[in-house]
Amino acid sequence: MALVPFLQGRTVAVMGLGRSGTSAARALTESGARVLVWDDRADARARAQADGLFVADLAHTDLSGLALMVWSPGIPHPHPPRHPVAERARSLGVRLVCDVDLLLTAARAAQSVGITGTNGKSTTTTLTAHVLAAAGRQTAVGGNLGTPALDLPTLDGQGTYVLELSSYQLELLDRAGFDVAVLLNITPDHLGRHGGLDGYVAAKASLFDRLRPGGVAIVGTDDIHGRDIAHRLAGKARVVPLSVERPVGGGVFAPDGILTDDSEGGARRIIDLSALPHLPGRHNWQNACAAYAVARARGIAPEDIARAIESYPGLAHRQELVGRIGPVAYVNDSKGTNADAAEKALLCYDNIYWILGGQPKEGGIDSLAPLFPRVRKAFLIGDATDAFAATLKDRVATERCGTLDVAVGRAHACAQADGLPGAVVLLSPACASWDQFKSFEHRGDVFRTLVGRLSAGGKAA
Repeated sequence: MALVPFLQGRTVAVMGLGRSGTSAARALTESGARVLVWDDRADARARAQADGLFVADLAHTDLSGLALMVWSPGIPHPHPPRHPVAERARSLGVRLVCDVDLLLTAARAAQSVGITGTNGKSTTTTLTAHVLAAAGRQTAVGGNLGTPALDLPTLDGQGTYVLELSSYQLELLDRAGFDVAVLLNITPDHLGRHGGLDGYVAAKASLFDRLRPGGVAIVGTDDIHGRDIAHRLAGKARVVPLSVERPVGGGVFAPDGILTDDSEGGARRIIDLSALPHLPGRHNWQNACAAYAVARARGIAPEDIARAIESYPGLAHRQELVGRIGPVAYVNDSKGTNADAAEKALLCYDNIYWILGGQPKEGGIDSLAPLFPRVRKAFLIGDATDAFAATLKDRVATERCGTLDVAVGRAHACAQADGLPGAVVLLSPACASWDQFKSFEHRGDVFRTLVGRLSAGGKAA
């Protein structure tokens, strides 16, 4: 657990008691702060009280003496409907920050890498940490991915935090600083939360406002937003552009699958990414280019980076091969929570038995129509069933399955009966998971378990 000694003896409020909020409350208490906590959910308040935390209704408690308020990123606050507690705190001049801001304020001596993007940030974060660790660097990885920031250890100047950052977290950074900042890509997502596309792009771009002097900005330039941000950063920071569509001068690129480093001139060919089974597809080439660029910025030799990339085992829930039964592969892409992410998986396979659905995102799956010919049959689950069935009508054979266990059983039966070469039962939902699951991880874990039962000769349902 990282401590925040600069808040010892101060009064701090924590709004939201999910994983990051509860972690922050514990760390603040251990650091000697007076901590007030609140959650709009009665069950979360009851658990906090049972854990000895001081529960106070922040909509009515006196906030005038607060040093700051730790705001859980998942709770909307900046755009209508504005949360009344956020409005009240801001009217009193109380800063709203997230746990990442506290960590990097407390551990200023450590190196820090911040990674964001609509898609690919989890793979890039874990791959970057893998490369740094393989080079013998003390590394702690977390943030939006896995471990909450204040559950990470306190690192000194020899250590590096590798932090995945969502747009929600970026809105709540105030004093955090990064030595390397990475933006992979921007496609429309969370638009309601940010008041539209402009607000979402601004939230992502704000990462570069947190660069420390001498810091490195690594920017994916295959979308118009990334190109514009890289252009605006020119002359203000060292910018390393990334591309998997074209060579980019002064950057790292892999349009043909060969990771090529031109960051110091010379366009040196480093590694053939197309030969790596745990990094399939062009989107993963971008992730590898980003991790390579971070490692080079941290002074690691190209050949050492290449060896580490080759040994990367892949990310759970992102095109994770969880089993093979006869000729059919079973792939867990539960982290494909929007159409753009699902597109990355669909591009990698033919003869797909596609399990999709859940809590729908903006735009649905209309953008995936060019890939529908790859899909042998679609198996629909969750709240998005009616909308997705309408989109797929007359273009893809479809079954309404309702729940994941039914969908896995039906997809398995169809794929095995057809016996097509290269057949894949693919869970890539293009949706959030909260209609039926606790998280995308929970959804992926259930899929893995269901496939395991099938492999053992049982039934999915």
